Amino acid sequence: MNTEKIPVVTVPGPLKPRTRKPALEEPPKSPNVLPASIGLTERSVFHEPWWLNATAGEDWHMAVVKTGDQIIGEMPYTLTKKGFWRISTLPPLTRTLGPVIKPQPADAGNPEWNHRLEVTRELIAQLPKCAHFHQIAHPLVSEAEAAAFSLHGFQVSVGFTLKLPPGTDEATAWRGLRWNTRNRVRRSAERFVVREIAGVEEFVDFYDSNLATRKLDNVYGSTIMRRLLTEVVRHNAGMLLGTFDHDGSLNAATALVWDKTNVYYFLTTRTATAHSGAVALLVWQAIKVARERTLELDFDGVSTAGILQFLAGFGGHLVRRYTFEQMRGDFALGRALRASSREVAKAARSVGAKKSTPAEKGTPAEKSSPAE
Repeated sequence: MNTEKIPVVTVPGPLKPRTRKPALEEPPKSPNVLPASIGLTERSVFHEPWWLNATAGEDWHMAVVKTGDQIIGEMPYTLTKKGFWRISTLPPLTRTLGPVIKPQPADAGNPEWNHRLEVTRELIAQLPKCAHFHQIAHPLVSEAEAAAFSLHGFQVSVGFTLKLPPGTDEATAWRGLRWNTRNRVRRSAERFVVREIAGVEEFVDFYDSNLATRKLDNVYGSTIMRRLLTEVVRHNAGMLLGTFDHDGSLNAATALVWDKTNVYYFLTTRTATAHSGAVALLVWQAIKVARERTLELDFDGVSTAGILQFLAGFGGHLVRRYTFEQMRGDFALGRALRASSREVAKAARSVGAKKSTPAEKGTPAEKSSPAE
């Protein structure tokens, strides 16, 4: 991997105060607002066969709808066994899937949403019967596709991701940062150097070592992560970036992946002792990469309030993502029983820990040990 061509992160200087004349025209509209029901018309990077081969092996399949010899709709899915049950879920490290539908001709005579609904219904008819189906759909999957899944008995729910629009110059992007985020990025830029990581092995080893320090495992699997990132680099569909101290030690890293429309802030990791601004500096570099490629930056979902609060410091706007799920009764019961068993075991361990903790002098014997 050529590390010489990756520019070092740049941070604009402090902004000078300026006075503004009262605006006479209407305020600008929110950037990148998509027309209703535009839908996903091209594969995202997560839909690409090489991505699915790396993450799912032979366990993925494709539902296809054709008009004559022309493919007008497709939807990849997995099919695996979990105990007695067949299930279909997202492959490891695959953030979103869902239907990809070619728009109908302009003179078709039917609304586009109706076309998308009907194609999606044909795709759903090809999905295998299984005990549990679960997919998070790409943000461009529209209301029409969601309606089709709902009509077929799937539970449709809504999650969110945060996105930054393309076409923003560096000064505007800098002004879009929250003041404390700007300060964090500026201080980190003085302390760290951002450059491309030499190879996939270095990134994954660093990722795993940071988890090991916290007594955690790589939930995706180190082998799958290596295989996927190797394919990402081979297809020129992403890069691995790190923040380095001046002594050359790596303290935080991120993996970016991209397709024709988005750069995805895909994976990130840092040492337990890393400066809090190291990750913020990597996010700022991701914004720069997306701007140079004239692509949106997708922060790859917001799963907690803390993550949303951090990412909101970089600006952007919320975009909804549909989730499609269907669960058979016996699978739901089995999952509920397993969850209950885990809770019982957790409670038992907690009681055992309390009993084995010696009472401190002058304190009640039932006092629990401090939280780590």
